Amino acid sequence: MAITEDPSELTHDDLPELLKNDTSVKVGGTDIDGMIRGKLMSKKKFLSIAQSGFGFCSVIFGWDMHDQTYFKELKISNAANGYRDILAEVDLSSFRRIPWEKDVPFFLCSFREPEGQSLSACPRSLLERQCEKIEAKGMGALAGAEYEFFTFRAPQAHHASTANDERNSSATATFLKTNPVNDLPHLEEGMFGYSLTRPAHNPDWYYGIYDTCIKFRCNIEGWHTESGPGVYEAALEYGEIKQMADRAALFKLAVKNTSSKYGITPCFMAKPRQGLPGNSGHVHVSLVDPKTQKNLFARETPDENAAYPDLKHLSDLGRHFLAGLLDGLPDVMPIVAPTINSYKRLVENFWAPVTVSWGLEHRAASIRLIAPPTAPPKGTRFEIRVAGADANAYLVYAAILALGFRGIEKKMEIPIPPLGKGQDVGGKADKGARLAKSLKEATERFARPESVAREVFGDEFVDHFAGTREHEVRLWDEAVTDWYVPPNAVPLCRVTLADLIDREVKRYIETV
Repeated sequence: MAITEDPSELTHDDLPELLKNDTSVKVGGTDIDGMIRGKLMSKKKFLSIAQSGFGFCSVIFGWDMHDQTYFKELKISNAANGYRDILAEVDLSSFRRIPWEKDVPFFLCSFREPEGQSLSACPRSLLERQCEKIEAKGMGALAGAEYEFFTFRAPQAHHASTANDERNSSATATFLKTNPVNDLPHLEEGMFGYSLTRPAHNPDWYYGIYDTCIKFRCNIEGWHTESGPGVYEAALEYGEIKQMADRAALFKLAVKNTSSKYGITPCFMAKPRQGLPGNSGHVHVSLVDPKTQKNLFARETPDENAAYPDLKHLSDLGRHFLAGLLDGLPDVMPIVAPTINSYKRLVENFWAPVTVSWGLEHRAASIRLIAPPTAPPKGTRFEIRVAGADANAYLVYAAILALGFRGIEKKMEIPIPPLGKGQDVGGKADKGARLAKSLKEATERFARPESVAREVFGDEFVDHFAGTREHEVRLWDEAVTDWYVPPNAVPLCRVTLADLIDREVKRYIETV
């Protein structure tokens, strides 16, 4: 077997041969917001730390994605502990080469406590801990992800020191410092979902994204325009849940870096434009027997006496899993909707769920059950449709597994009937509770002492993540927007609504 054919079989003894023609290696791990933070190191340095791990500044868990330290110091990284180092543990099975950087080798890391224990706030570690729970019960998990994102044409950056003007995402960030977001042109105009013509306008970029994702091992299964100006959607290749979370994070990295080279700025913000649908980050999950790969949500024979016809083909274990999701969803909303802007997407009549709801093949519900007769038994799964493209995939998958496993352990019963076809979400027929309407409301419920989140994740993670969301809320509370300024006032200095949108947009166009 060639060393690079199956990275899951790599050993530390293989590394000198694997990297024989390289001079450097890139490594990175995911922070709480889903951004991959890392560095380039010499091959000599990498080989010396590949087995033991290396020190990484914990401040990446002490500041937001603009490197602004949280207003309330949190346990992992703070002034009192000197913003200590934590341990970055290299995962050899994550090996790939970066196509847009001359195929430099790349490895993902999980962050640990200095003594080696799992770090409570590390998103990758949180998912690992949830997987350990189901694996101890003889189960495995498969997952998929679908990401929508807007695309904008980057403006030209005029530099006196260079003869060539640059068009990339850095130029976009510079442009937004002095121009409103609405001045940024879409890659294409109009509403053209599933168009076979629009991608032909930018074929090098369109096929470049697809090919790059193959080379970067975050393969795309389906790739098309969505409804909206310059909006695209990618369905990533279904697979083992931990690997799927890696691919989801790396997909965003690949899209941002590749697009920038074409003078295109992608935006995974949940709601970039008023009056248009937002960017979803729908995720699919199923449980399997790891030995046989048999789908554990599929029922052997149809249940003609099921409480609801929608459950006819869903196993008892699947029903308990669904019940756990429905019961705990309101308590993990900051995970699936993590920003102030997330809640601009979760409003009525914009193809986004707003209540605790479910239904067989129901795309208006929070949880869509996919099962026979519209899918084969092996394809039985749940699609969680609340999450936006701005969510951290590691945390979302961890939440789904944690809530579903809790439902299985407690043998929970489904608390509400399915949402009927044609019924309005949030209408009189919708028996599900309204989900949080703001990050502040969601975080308060997430952090309360009796929260389901505390039960499944533990206090350390909840306290940390709640603190990071409280930081976001405080920044919003302190901002003065156009909504608060009388139209006839001429203030000397103010923060405008455009400034706040700019801040959100910049969060999702920066590449790290």
